[in-house]
Amino acid sequence: MRHVRVAEVVRSGFIEGEHHGSVVAVAPDGSVLWSVGTVDEPVFPRSCNKPVQAAAMVRAGLPLRGRLLALACASHSGEPFHLEGVSSILTAAGVAESALQTPPDWPIDEIERATWKGDDRAPVPLAMNCSGKHAAMLATCVVNGWDVADYPDPHHPLQRHLAAVFAELTGETIEATGVDGCGAPLFSASLTGLARAFGRLVQSPAGSAEKDVADAISGNPEYASGTRRDEAALIRAYPGAIAKAGAEACYAVALSDGTAVALKIADGGARARPVVMAAALRRLGYDDPVLDEVGVHVLTGGTQPVGCVRASL
Repeated sequence: MRHVRVAEVVRSGFIEGEHHGSVVAVAPDGSVLWSVGTVDEPVFPRSCNKPVQAAAMVRAGLPLRGRLLALACASHSGEPFHLEGVSSILTAAGVAESALQTPPDWPIDEIERATWKGDDRAPVPLAMNCSGKHAAMLATCVVNGWDVADYPDPHHPLQRHLAAVFAELTGETIEATGVDGCGAPLFSASLTGLARAFGRLVQSPAGSAEKDVADAISGNPEYASGTRRDEAALIRAYPGAIAKAGAEACYAVALSDGTAVALKIADGGARARPVVMAAALRRLGYDDPVLDEVGVHVLTGGTQPVGCVRASL
């Protein structure tokens, strides 16, 4: 892929490094407004896929709405209300926590993780950031009478359905299927296809599965991420917007009118992800103080700020 420089690492006025990546912005009708790098070749969007997968599950009868549907879309922080929500999904479906096939983990939120380790709490599948998605997958299987023992198998009826809807909403053939960090199937899409799918979620008619997912995320940003996350801050600042970050520095955002942006930082550098997204939104004319909050990564020397990671779109 032909990635381009999208961010610079500046320390004491000296550019000591750079991040390369690709970014695309699409209009509400799905046409490309502008792009940099390679945006029409498949990538693994990682957890950016979750809102699209959740829409597919709602189509298949998943009864979740509101905060618990937002949790099904989340790479949650592992805060107490996240874990309580995942437990609620499992209980309502009549499925034991032991059915979760997420790998044992500590919360990804630094404060929560430190608390768990300080209390000598062991990592558990419930605390893994993808447990909301997995609980929703189990609940969807129960609704449809599908086997819950092998729900992450790519040949399982659930995963075949998710793949079909994912291809429909991105408007692309799935070129590659991998295994995500949580063990569930991972579908490829181009950044353009991903952005178009996010735009379709927010523009779908009321009562549709897609709109239910968009409303759940925009109305419950803390459940869709965490109370201290940049995604939540962005969603709160732009009513009706949805945002989802993924591993390897993938990120997709759709504004309420259906304008959408998707990006990937080539080296997986998470510090550049929100910085580049903030710059992309500014380029589209969306300027809010929140972009100064989420779009800055400060570098320190000793205890003093001496530089930053800045966008160079």
